Amino acid sequence: MARRHSAAEKLVESEPVFAALADRTRLRLVARLSEGGRWSIARLTTGSKVSRQAVTKHLQALAGAGLVRSERQGREHLWELHAERLGRVGADLEAISRQWDQALERLRRFVE
Repeated sequence: MARRHSAAEKLVESEPVFAALADRTRLRLVARLSEGGRWSIARLTTGSKVSRQAVTKHLQALAGAGLVRSERQGREHLWELHAERLGRVGADLEAISRQWDQALERLRRFVE
């Protein structure tokens, strides 16, 4: 029988996501990609002081955490957000929040 993971254990499994999002440049890339569609490196670097090489390395780190994916189209790689991964992490955070709320409510009742 498969063992169920607690919300805290699921968050530990999501540690690569939090590590990837801890970097300001990667967080900005996720924000841009969240606007939808597939983005080229050139489009992602427009208006930025970050080089194409640096953006590529940051996107590879995000891909390693399962947050983005790319598809080759001609000579370019087009990048898009893998929103499902963010959604799973968000759901795990919500579960922990509910657990804390329940624990605080038990403490409140005990104190009263």
